[in-house]
Amino acid sequence: MAISRLTWLAVAAVVLVLGGAGVYGWKRASAPAGGNAAAVHGKIRATEPHWRARVAVYAGLAPAQSFDDPFGLVRDSAGNLYLAEGGEANRVVRIGSDGAVTLLAGGKEGFSDGSGAAAALHTPSGLAIDAAGNLYVADTGNHAIRKIDAQGVVTTLAGDGIAGDQDGQGAAARFNGPVGIAVDRAGVVYVSDTYNDRIRKITPDGMVSTLAGGKRNGMVDGAAGEARFDLPTGLVVAPDGTLLIADTGNDAIRRLGPDGMVSTIAAAPEDERVSLLRAPVALALTHDGFLYLASQSHGRIAQITPQGEVLALEDVDHPAQPGYGADGGVRLHAPRGMTLAADGSLYLSDSATRRLYHVAAAASMATSTEPPVALPLPGARTLWPVAPQDQPHEVVGLMGEVRGSFKGESRHHFHSGLDVQAAIGTPVLAVMAAKVSNPAASWSYGDLSEGLALGEFNYIHMRVGRDAKDKVRDARFQLQRDEQGKPVALRVRRGTRFGVGEVLGSVNRMAHVHLDYRPAGEAVNPLTLPFSGLRDTIAPQIQRIALADSQGQPLTAKQQGRLLLPRSLGGVQIIVDAFDQMDGNQARRRLGLYQLGYQLLDSSGQPLAGMAPLPAAQTYDRLPRNREAVQYAYAPSSGITVHGAAETRFSYALHNTLVQGQIQPGLWQIGALAPGAYILRISARDYAGNPASGVHDLAVQVE
Repeated sequence: MAISRLTWLAVAAVVLVLGGAGVYGWKRASAPAGGNAAAVHGKIRATEPHWRARVAVYAGLAPAQSFDDPFGLVRDSAGNLYLAEGGEANRVVRIGSDGAVTLLAGGKEGFSDGSGAAAALHTPSGLAIDAAGNLYVADTGNHAIRKIDAQGVVTTLAGDGIAGDQDGQGAAARFNGPVGIAVDRAGVVYVSDTYNDRIRKITPDGMVSTLAGGKRNGMVDGAAGEARFDLPTGLVVAPDGTLLIADTGNDAIRRLGPDGMVSTIAAAPEDERVSLLRAPVALALTHDGFLYLASQSHGRIAQITPQGEVLALEDVDHPAQPGYGADGGVRLHAPRGMTLAADGSLYLSDSATRRLYHVAAAASMATSTEPPVALPLPGARTLWPVAPQDQPHEVVGLMGEVRGSFKGESRHHFHSGLDVQAAIGTPVLAVMAAKVSNPAASWSYGDLSEGLALGEFNYIHMRVGRDAKDKVRDARFQLQRDEQGKPVALRVRRGTRFGVGEVLGSVNRMAHVHLDYRPAGEAVNPLTLPFSGLRDTIAPQIQRIALADSQGQPLTAKQQGRLLLPRSLGGVQIIVDAFDQMDGNQARRRLGLYQLGYQLLDSSGQPLAGMAPLPAAQTYDRLPRNREAVQYAYAPSSGITVHGAAETRFSYALHNTLVQGQIQPGLWQIGALAPGAYILRISARDYAGNPASGVHDLAVQVE
């Protein structure tokens, strides 16, 4: 990604007039305090640390206007945006300041030069623009760097369509799935040669050379040839030629100086799962040395100040809350590309939602809340991830169930998908045809949680690309080895295709396949699909209803067989133990429920006048994005056996509501009730609509 010529002139003025050295190693402007994205500092707008932002959809809101795997994004000096689309589109489009989208080049998958639609691309990713308005494309699937002039004529700058690792002139050079790209004022192009773990340089005449990185992936600072990267993607170039690199696999931002030395600017702590630096993929650099980054791991947008401080942008429409995020920071679903506007605001592409977003200072934009993702309508039967694909298999885990950690926390996270039982070594099969979008599509090599992101699904708990004996299946799966020859990682390149029923790997020691279903990036209940032959005729069971005070202390005092509730308590907690089963489950199996609610009745069992029921206090159609939200949906008594609990137990905290993936903490307010006898009635059902049996009513006495 590059900065236009006018911006570079502004940068030069900043360097000459204002001075000051930042953590990146070049001269920068200073930024005054304030509350906006950019504050006027003379004639130059100075960037604001930790500014308050508002997120709005800029393009692609309507389904007919959405983009196909939008990735690279740049802006020219006239305010036009240019977007690279992968997926089935394989094109680059121009988005005018009026929002009009026009084709610039491409439109079919292939490798051919030409004008406009006559040219063919294969999963284009990063974009950069030079001072003359020429675009440079990291053509990932073609292992090449393409150039598009202002008239839409496509030529190949370097690469020959074959994956490799070779310096040379033009077509004599080879890349391996390049993803990131940048260009400097002299027209020199820089490339993140992603699956070679190298940074390459291309002079205007097409001569390719290697700047940094070795024969293997790793995390090593030092002289260029000794340094190591792990799946470098996003790339920006500073005025003095310094390169800043989103080192995706290392969860780090790296610096390659003009002297050829590689250093680490910032990196995520290994034990900090939600770090702002986790899996960075998109970068944008301001004129005064602030670096923006977007995480493809959790969609967070962060800012690194010239002093090296890593800050989240505050989302004023989504403040800190249990269902969204602990800090209320700006968060998309799968950000891929990012570019700056003249006023310091940001434009971002999001592959999952197929949209472009504008992130601007809150004061400059009216309240804008993105509508929730519409759940898919039931359609044709979905195949299973193990053979036979058109026949039912035992479901051993459902979306929304509580899961613990091996460190003793019984409520660590929600189970986000569907678990299908299968013997260790069973081939895992693609349930839908899809093309890999994520540059880091596989993860956790050799661990129990190893998985692959493909299309709208994550396939987890398998040996990706390997059979039961750990043998790699085919060339689409790239095994990485360390210097001793030991396998350390396995990669699947962005742009790789898999057909329905193709083998993706084999079941590991977890003895089941986990399927996450994420249309538009949100974790949606996979039972919406539905699966071929799946039957559920078994009713859930409610085992226990209990109440506790606002601090969680159980309420046990009774009066004439009714639980005594002093109105002075104000609000109380409602805890319901329940579980479900499906046809084909073993007798010991315990599954979670789909929907639970409660209603207050008088002592004869009639609904109270004016007291509306709450039939859906919690609905597990989608999940909150904040992992800590599970501790609001479930009581501490919850747990499953694999994490140390004596038995699988789902204790739902119904006083806290879960609606459309948003948790709302609360209590059952009894303070306003008239003294007397009541019945608290619990309702529950599974996804198939079977109403729960067992204990439904709790007799209470309010005084």
